[in-house]
Amino acid sequence: MHLSPLTVALPGQVWGVAAPGPDGPLVATTYDGDNLSRTVLTALDASGAVLWKHRADGHPYPPPVSDSGTVWIAQRDAGRYVLTELDLAGAVLRSVALDHEPHEHLGAFVLLPEGFCVSWLPADRSHVVPPGRVPRVARHDERGETVWSTSIPLGSLKLEDLDSAEHSGPSREPRTLAASRWQPLLVSADRIAAGFADDGSGIGVTLFLDTAHGSVISQTLPGPRGRCAVAAPGEFLIGEQGYSFFRTTRYDRTGMATQRWSSHGLLLVDQHGGIRGPESENIRRLRSRFRGLAENGTLLGGPLLRGYYTTYPALDSNGTAVFWREGRLLTVDADLRLRKLFLSEDDRAVMGRILLLADGLVVFSLGSDLLFFRDTGLGPLADGPWPCGGGNLNGNPVRYQ
Repeated sequence: MHLSPLTVALPGQVWGVAAPGPDGPLVATTYDGDNLSRTVLTALDASGAVLWKHRADGHPYPPPVSDSGTVWIAQRDAGRYVLTELDLAGAVLRSVALDHEPHEHLGAFVLLPEGFCVSWLPADRSHVVPPGRVPRVARHDERGETVWSTSIPLGSLKLEDLDSAEHSGPSREPRTLAASRWQPLLVSADRIAAGFADDGSGIGVTLFLDTAHGSVISQTLPGPRGRCAVAAPGEFLIGEQGYSFFRTTRYDRTGMATQRWSSHGLLLVDQHGGIRGPESENIRRLRSRFRGLAENGTLLGGPLLRGYYTTYPALDSNGTAVFWREGRLLTVDADLRLRKLFLSEDDRAVMGRILLLADGLVVFSLGSDLLFFRDTGLGPLADGPWPCGGGNLNGNPVRYQ
């Protein structure tokens, strides 16, 4: 198969891409060129043509699309965080000022049926956290008012894994805090998984909260938080990589760890609960594989993968995963057979996630570019727990069934 991508340059580094459905249009948030404190929201049709642009003050966040097909962006206005809703023609429908303290900074947000779930940081991620201030998770209604708020006293982020004594890492109070880099806020049925991490060490925790009331159900031990996914209603997969950790743990709706695998990667969960995806081993990179994670904790060995940096994959209805890795567009089918669709010398490491659209159209970001691949032979996007909102089109990691 010979594919040739269409490349569309956007105003700055891409922070997120989403779509209301398989026919598009696409919406992407980027920096406004070299202005790192200004966001550009760009809409494009499925051919890559730019439809409109909207500029706003504030650092870019991924742009979730609602069930009704509107897109939301976060911006700063007079020192407050405001969520702005736009229709697909670029018209501003409304702006919602979120209830928060003046010193707090937005970590991450997702759309709920009647409002928003937000993680709040006690200081900008590049600034030292003042004594006595802690992050929190809050639920806000459609007017931005607080429905509930849960403070998260993290304490010392010290590695305390009881299964292995060889892990070593920092054991101090975090100086700077961030919402976890990968999947910082997931909602599955009546549970929320919220991740916070020391911005310097990468050591963090995931807290599991009740969606209705905000009570903390459980939390993970401190560790190098990696990729995460929705496993089932109320259940999550939490990955850890670094400081000799390379594993994924499944947590049920009570917050208990029920299964663990000696692998970490970018996971897909199909409609039957099957888990698989590409590993990104950064110690011995030549041993990374496309893995299946069996229910009994064993690993299913798929093809070896060269390189490390990988777009978050998508899964089609035939069980074929598609992803970009080290200048290659790759697929792995349900029988774990690898196929190369496109080869290049493009080694850019800043990349987004795969969007699988109608007629096998594959779109993803590399740096400040969007790449469009047509005629891939892929089927429609699969219906499974993950990808859900954040792993497929809408960019909103919320799943209720």
